[in-house]
Amino acid sequence: MVAREQFQMELNTLKAMIIDLAHGAEKLLYDAVQALYTADIDLAKQVIAYDKELDKKDMQINEAAILLIAKQQPVASDLRRLIVAIRTSSDLERMADNAKNIAKATIHLGENHGIEIHSSIKEMKNVAIDMIDLSIKAYENEDITLARKLGELDDHIDGMYSSMLKELLEETATNPEKIQHIMQMAFSGRYIERFGDHATNIGESIMYLVKGESFDLNE
Repeated sequence: MVAREQFQMELNTLKAMIIDLAHGAEKLLYDAVQALYTADIDLAKQVIAYDKELDKKDMQINEAAILLIAKQQPVASDLRRLIVAIRTSSDLERMADNAKNIAKATIHLGENHGIEIHSSIKEMKNVAIDMIDLSIKAYENEDITLARKLGELDDHIDGMYSSMLKELLEETATNPEKIQHIMQMAFSGRYIERFGDHATNIGESIMYLVKGESFDLNE
């Protein structure tokens, strides 16, 4: 096998590892929000445990990408692919961390907190999962048209979070005895909002990969 074919196979393997990490982050968010709404402490603990597995996958991706850079000394677009692989893996790992933080908020609330979880959290989660799916497709196909759409969805999540936060702050005024529980809900919304930010970062990385220059998709 010629060196170029071997290099391309290794790039494809790296891409597959990143896509697998993305699906893991997506599952983590889904389970974390499910645990929050159902006060499922066991599920929340599973989310926290699985996050450690995704941390390991992120490290493996970084090591593989760095090894390829050292071994192949790629130039131009191939070097950008490896840089983007590292950046994308880092954003996905941070997404998983935010899901873990939602699970921690669920544990902090406990099983009998007596408050209704705001419906916007589930709605934000649905948009965030759409963003992960879109970012996976954009990354897999190096599609800048899909990447640009991530900025629009991120603005949508930001708007939902702002509206929810306003309502929650008003609720603290009428239910001061539950302020700690209400704030855990607000934190959870913030963690999902951060999901959107990291998905947008992936979109910007894809723009960099294809265009060779930096873009801000929130402008």
